[in-house]
Amino acid sequence: MSLAAIFESGARQYAVGVGDVVRVERLGGAAGDRIEFEKVLLVRKGDETATGRPYVNGARIVGEIVEQGRDSRLIVFKHKKRAVYRRKNGHRQMHTLVRITDVVS
Repeated sequence: MSLAAIFESGARQYAVGVGDVVRVERLGGAAGDRIEFEKVLLVRKGDETATGRPYVNGARIVGEIVEQGRDSRLIVFKHKKRAVYRRKNGHRQMHTLVRITDVVS
């Protein structure tokens, strides 16, 4: 992966290049839909690097939704010793796979 940009989606930041497939928190849309990320923190083209304060003006990352899915099951188990208290829950986080098609600066 050659770094082309860093963008923010949800509460996380992702370093991507053109052609990369990134797993982000669930976004609206179906497979094949086009999506744009406006919160771009850094863009690199050749030897030039543009950093934002906090975002780079006019920069955006264009991608295509590959699939909507869910992560594997995570078991949440709470208990208290010497007391009859036990709680068991499962959680599956929703995610979206996005293929980066273009970095516009």
